[in-house]
Amino acid sequence: MQFVSYLSNGTATYGLVVGDGVVDLGARGPHPNLKAAIASGDLMALGAAAHGEAPDASLTDITFLPTIPDPTHVFCAGKNYKDHVEEMGFDMPENLSLFLKANSTLFGHRGQMIRPKVSECLDFEGELCAVIGKETRHVSEAEALDHVAGYTIMVDGSVRDFQKHSVTAGKNFVATGPLGPVMTTADEIPDPSQLHITTRLNGDVVQDAGVDLLIFDIPYIISYLSKVTTLQPGDIVATGSPEGSGAGRTPQLWMKGGDKLSVEISKIGTLSVEVIDET
Repeated sequence: MQFVSYLSNGTATYGLVVGDGVVDLGARGPHPNLKAAIASGDLMALGAAAHGEAPDASLTDITFLPTIPDPTHVFCAGKNYKDHVEEMGFDMPENLSLFLKANSTLFGHRGQMIRPKVSECLDFEGELCAVIGKETRHVSEAEALDHVAGYTIMVDGSVRDFQKHSVTAGKNFVATGPLGPVMTTADEIPDPSQLHITTRLNGDVVQDAGVDLLIFDIPYIISYLSKVTTLQPGDIVATGSPEGSGAGRTPQLWMKGGDKLSVEISKIGTLSVEVIDET
């Protein structure tokens, strides 16, 4: 099953994707949003009950919100693809590197990614994300995937000149982290390492890799994070980006206003955005 967060007549809601449409589950209750439905443990039952219903809206007509509009945490793994580490000239990491993104970076599919006026170095990084399904603390790697509700896509928009002196700054400019378009439930993706990521800039393929190239895989990341803090339902765990980012190219390739960016991941879909210059 696939679920989406979106606006219906100006009101935030969520729904089950059925064909080319969406069944509004927020309007049907009892949960107002996807995060609450995940936390309740009722999501799969709600989806199954709504599967035969007629869609309330077409996917082409809705305004997409981030898959989880207000996650408690957005954790991101850095330097986590072997080929990306090599292209950037880094040493192969011995330990997992992590940073946080603020909710203010997030926006939805078909939205506008803002290139900040203080920099010309806005980079693209297409990433697979796991969505945490239940409160998680001190979970083993063997059991970590049992704590995943589903998977979605993010662009980790990186302002590279700011990132050189502050990772937190470079990763947290407003509206640089599109998240979506949908969450595919974990039962449909039993082995996320078999997924494939393709990022396109203005139609040209700029990243193309299998998730099996991760240095630290999803079970490891979730287990590691659960040692640090209690993961909450709806938390986003971004797993890193493969080779091909603009910073690793010669000459370097930065996004600019008017660019069209998309990230496609098998079994999830395609997250598409337009880049605009900050005014």
